[in-house]
Amino acid sequence: MKNSNQSTSASLATHSRRDVLKWSVAAAAPMAYSLPQAQVAVKHNPFSLGVASGSPNHQSVVLWTRLMPEMASGNSQFANTDVSVTWEVADDEGFKVNRRTGQVVALAALAHSVHLELDQLQSDRWYFYRFQIGDAQSTVGRTRTLPHPEAMVQKLRVAYASCQRWEHGYFSAYDHMCQENLDLVLFLGDYIYEYAGAANAVRLPSGGWVNSLSDYRDRYALHKSEKGLQAMHAQCPWLVTWDDHEVSNDYAGLVKGQSGNISLDFAAQRARAYQAFYEHMPIRVSALTRSIDGLARGAEMRIYGQVPYGKLANLYLLDDRQYRDRQVCNKGGGYGSGWVDPDQCEDWLDPKRTLLGAQQEQWLNQSFANAHKDGRVWNVVAQQTIFGRRDYKLGEGLSLWNDGWDGYSAARQRMTQSMQSSALKNPVLIGGDVHENWVGHILADAYKDNSAKIGVEFCGAGITARSAGNSKLAARLAENPHFIFADSERKGYGVVEFTAKHIQTELRVVDDVRQPVTKIETLAKFAVEAGVPQVQRVS
Repeated sequence: MKNSNQSTSASLATHSRRDVLKWSVAAAAPMAYSLPQAQVAVKHNPFSLGVASGSPNHQSVVLWTRLMPEMASGNSQFANTDVSVTWEVADDEGFKVNRRTGQVVALAALAHSVHLELDQLQSDRWYFYRFQIGDAQSTVGRTRTLPHPEAMVQKLRVAYASCQRWEHGYFSAYDHMCQENLDLVLFLGDYIYEYAGAANAVRLPSGGWVNSLSDYRDRYALHKSEKGLQAMHAQCPWLVTWDDHEVSNDYAGLVKGQSGNISLDFAAQRARAYQAFYEHMPIRVSALTRSIDGLARGAEMRIYGQVPYGKLANLYLLDDRQYRDRQVCNKGGGYGSGWVDPDQCEDWLDPKRTLLGAQQEQWLNQSFANAHKDGRVWNVVAQQTIFGRRDYKLGEGLSLWNDGWDGYSAARQRMTQSMQSSALKNPVLIGGDVHENWVGHILADAYKDNSAKIGVEFCGAGITARSAGNSKLAARLAENPHFIFADSERKGYGVVEFTAKHIQTELRVVDDVRQPVTKIETLAKFAVEAGVPQVQRVS
């Protein structure tokens, strides 16, 4: 790993937005710049949002923090100035074993966020890290590199989570997740919600509806003020994707959804939301494919990708929002989502419609083909929503939700065909979005209950976001026999442990999200044997 004692100096005092990507790349490097630090005491704690790590591979990881102004006054000693932040990494929590240190730049143009990309690390190792500015020091974070892609690995333990709506409760699930001894967290979307409030709210977010860049920044800061969430970010690296509420409810690509925050220029709003997402997530600067200005022109922010975990698993992280076609057959041609009878929707099976976009589909197909060659035991697809058909009409006929994979049936069929044609080993799909736990099978044809099982699916309930309750759940399970379990009441997260022979999944739920302190229990436990696309409930 590079040592910052060799670092050079440069002035970032003035630069245009067109230069932000160039400076961001430089700022992410451990030794690129060293700006003068004030030698006076910092008057407040600038690390109030904590620390995080993410985007790991076998030799690199991203370390994140964001310097915050003094909340009481809204001012800061570094309000509009790029700031040099000291980082430390060591093998031990006391920072005495193999300690390394350096400087990284927090850019004012990116809300003084830090995205330190450390490379040349040893594979399959845990590290401790922290940041400092003046005499203020961050909390200590723990992160890890992944095993070498060719390494034989005994175990991988991950949690999956999504849908943390402030108004609906406290994020106490993370207090318990901190005790799970995880290697990774998969966050599958709806990190923030853009709403101004909710009926029967447990608590109300500050700032009203989210629209401007400062609105999005403030909403992320509000969510990250939860100590349990901060603690979980400091426990292990996260792989993150987004869903709709990081921008606006039910949006599709550059087409607006249905929410009270939608501006007249939705493309510009989406760009602001994407910038704020980057500023607050431990992701690589390469995600900004055409800088910040490019986002305003509709350029992509590349967050999908693949990470190998030794010879045990391939982890695929998808993006089903940025490139999708608009939802079809809403009543009155309205925007957003709705429940649709596909027999009354001419466009439902249109083979040209896409959820992932042509380029991401092509990448995923090629990745599946390559996976057959690399011989890893599990192929884990982490994405936003529920994959299998979910019919909510009891009896004859269908009523399907057009915002999820059901509403993009041809795209789903292309994906299952790709799994089969590539002979993909042990597919496991993990999703969120629907605020309910669903566990079941991936079918070769989602519309045929007797179709071959080609993989398994786990869809999570969300951290707090409300759902409809279980009054009709038994009947809905009967309508959808490819699912073996569902629950529409309890909130929490899932934990999946992978070995070469099997996986075990536990649905972990808290007793009452309306309370800041909760108890945790296992709602249900499931097992899948390698080579057998069959999920079984074991408790």
